[in-house]
Amino acid sequence: MRRLRWLVPIVLLILAGLFGSLFIPSLAHSPEVYTDIDHGSSTRSIGDQLAAQRIVKFGWQISLARLLQPNRKLQAGEYRFVVPASPWQVFDRIARGDVNYYELRIPEGYNLFDIAKAVGEQGIISEADFLKAARNPKLILDLAPAAPSLEGFLFPSTYRITRSTSADALCALMVAQFRREWNALQPKAPVLETVTLASLVEKETSIPAERPVVAGLYAKRLSIGMKLDADPSTAYAALLLGVWRGTIYRSDLDREHPYNTYKTIGLPPGPIANPGAAALKAALHPAPTDALFFVARGDGSGGHRFSKDAAAHNRAVAEYRRGQQKTAPPPLALKPRPESH
Repeated sequence: MRRLRWLVPIVLLILAGLFGSLFIPSLAHSPEVYTDIDHGSSTRSIGDQLAAQRIVKFGWQISLARLLQPNRKLQAGEYRFVVPASPWQVFDRIARGDVNYYELRIPEGYNLFDIAKAVGEQGIISEADFLKAARNPKLILDLAPAAPSLEGFLFPSTYRITRSTSADALCALMVAQFRREWNALQPKAPVLETVTLASLVEKETSIPAERPVVAGLYAKRLSIGMKLDADPSTAYAALLLGVWRGTIYRSDLDREHPYNTYKTIGLPPGPIANPGAAALKAALHPAPTDALFFVARGDGSGGHRFSKDAAAHNRAVAEYRRGQQKTAPPPLALKPRPESH
């Protein structure tokens, strides 16, 4: 009886020490440490992994924390620890799935080649893998059965990805965001044609007030069977063929290609970039306009001068050229070229 009287306090002291250790931060790991927890890992194996990396002092501490919170599940993923954390805090982070994310920012007007480069620079998904996934239109065929790829449907936004994110998963995220944005506009127009027009608008101007005008100008050209003569589509044709040289040459303009709108009448077969919500809205609601031509202003404002006929357009082109330094290369924004009319 006397022995039992001494045993109880000792047991209680041991238990207090065990449970108390859950709230003492580990000071052993380096200033920054990453750990990857695989799907299906047991609590014990996770604890051993964390102990091996000195994120916690003992692996059993994670099992003890789980014993106190049996209904919580430990989430797979990559975790980053910068400051010392107690086993209780470590367990809580993993149970909440507070994984380490990388931000991927995709601006409006990026095409799939631009996105592939940005993705490749993250070092998580290779450019080749992303291009392979993006060239498969299966994710959007229910909305756009004739879509040649996911171009146009990889919505520009900021995405959070992890080292376990695949190219297919990233494309699915981007297409899902497109669907949300598209549905929010309450469209009553064919998807592929509208997104294709929006992609042209996105590449032609970054000025909000001009987007509906550019969309209206192209809609007018389409309605009278006039070629679009859109430089960005001609550049995209060269990109698809792998012969883009950074600027448009006469050989690009003369190339027979479905995306070269200097040679074909009507819209290209699909989008040439990924438009944002404003460009989509402009394509859905083009502004009425008498203009059939436009060219960049020569004042560096990024704006354009719109003209109703070729003569007025040629004067605007001449004014643009006078405003440029002789050594400056001709910009992609020359639209359309006066010599083509």
